[in-house]
Amino acid sequence: MITVDNAVSGIGAIGALGTAAYGLVDITKFFGGGVSRLGFGYVRDAVMPYIGVAAQQGTAFGTEQVVETLRANWMNGMAKPDQKAAARSLIRLMLTPSTAPSIAAAAGVNAEHLTTAVQNIFNSVPLTDQDTRVLGAFDVAVGANLDYGYERGDQCYRNGARFVAAVIAIFLAVGGAWLVYGATPRPCGGFCAHWVIYSLIIGMVATPLAPVAKDLASALQTAVKAVGAFKR
Repeated sequence: MITVDNAVSGIGAIGALGTAAYGLVDITKFFGGGVSRLGFGYVRDAVMPYIGVAAQQGTAFGTEQVVETLRANWMNGMAKPDQKAAARSLIRLMLTPSTAPSIAAAAGVNAEHLTTAVQNIFNSVPLTDQDTRVLGAFDVAVGANLDYGYERGDQCYRNGARFVAAVIAIFLAVGGAWLVYGATPRPCGGFCAHWVIYSLIIGMVATPLAPVAKDLASALQTAVKAVGAFKR
């Protein structure tokens, strides 16, 4: 018979299984970044049109250094707004009078106007209204691309991490069930469909349940108390 206490204990156990799975996923970061590398490809694709020209200019801080800096920020879990700000600053670092025409083409702004604005910045000449407008348009274009890259990358990372955690949770659930029932004579032991199916279901729900397990258990207890009070 399923009681409230059993249900609460079950929810807590499933939540703990999901938390353990997330912990094991986090350990993979030790091996070359593991799951933390997921999604960065979207970020790289977003910035490459602006920084790819730097490699042709022989600059000391070129394309590879920019990509590796952004990758380090991504893998270290820096706050997303800070990552975007860092990417925007590095793109501006690559913006020189020689690279301006190529970068302007990538951003979809007037190449001549952007080159003039950059030249004025390098020569410490006061910016004109035209310079301000083209730089503003450039920042908007870069910001839109960065928003797309980082949001898609973050989505890929979160979904990938959940998938890996779910796979680990399923293996842990099946392994735990096998330790309990595997050596038991049939019909409940061995590879009995009864416990195998239950363990698979528990493994699949453990990952999404982990963050809300405590709140769900508390809500269930509160609901039962409220119903009991209403009956009285």
